Amino acid sequence: MDSRLLAVLEQITEEEQRLLDGGRDVEKERYISGQEFIVDREKMLHNGEMIAIRPHTRFVDFPLHRHDFIEMMYVCKGSITHIINGEEIVMEAGDLLVLNQHTRHAIRAAGREDIGVNFIILPEFFDAAFGLLERDGVLMDFMVSFLRQSDDNGKYLHFKVAGVLPVQNLIENLLTSLAYRQKDEYKINQISIGLLFLYLQKYTRMLDETQPTQYDDIMTMSVLRYIDQHYKTASLTELAKRINQPLSLLSRFIKAKTGATFKQLLQRKRMQVAATLLEDTKLSVSDISLAVGYENNSFFYRCFRDYYKVSPKEYRTENRK
Repeated sequence: MDSRLLAVLEQITEEEQRLLDGGRDVEKERYISGQEFIVDREKMLHNGEMIAIRPHTRFVDFPLHRHDFIEMMYVCKGSITHIINGEEIVMEAGDLLVLNQHTRHAIRAAGREDIGVNFIILPEFFDAAFGLLERDGVLMDFMVSFLRQSDDNGKYLHFKVAGVLPVQNLIENLLTSLAYRQKDEYKINQISIGLLFLYLQKYTRMLDETQPTQYDDIMTMSVLRYIDQHYKTASLTELAKRINQPLSLLSRFIKAKTGATFKQLLQRKRMQVAATLLEDTKLSVSDISLAVGYENNSFFYRCFRDYYKVSPKEYRTENRK
């Protein structure tokens, strides 16, 4: 790893200095908003971010907790020990651990030379990765679990990939971009996550699989792929015919498994494509509206403002490259 980047990541934080000065416990108010120890995305992400990094806090045992986002830990130096389902998971330098938002884990106190970084990622940031991965496989099954509102069995994947240069390079690129807050690299970071998971798909022999494939996962993936490929003209009725499922049953299934309606999933995809076109092209707003499936410009404007809290014109001005 680049020595300058490592120097940034191993700096003693204010939170760690308090612990070195005699503090004993994790300051929960930094992480949670309620009573249960669920690390809150609102505490970790700011200004509409979908991905950020945070160096793992050393010098204290981190109690049992889970998150309302996807956590991906990378160990830059030393080692870090997690306890998941009563089992010790020892991460060495170069290892990658990915946990869905339903996984509860604790972490043993790390020392000064044990440098880990947490990637804090919203599920929708993985859209590019969904489009790249094979439909069947451990990694795709795992990623579908990101979309479930609840899951009694949390899932995690531990990759021992210290010797896999492409994976290490992609992680370092992501760390560099996010550590220095390079705002114009959102799309690059999203594609980098997709490429990272595409490489990890090749190295599933280097991980500990935690749950078997489920039929529901395959069905959910069929829904997501249909929306991804046909967002301009997609409809729940057409999808039901394609996969030979009753309309009402399919509608309830989508809501139960993803926490969103078909309409909400479709709108999310359309808004993300529209945002990319606003950033990367000179197409007029009306042309973009048509390109993503809206024939009524006024309705597109309302949907866009509801989703991004700014108008298409304002979004283009703020994010133009």
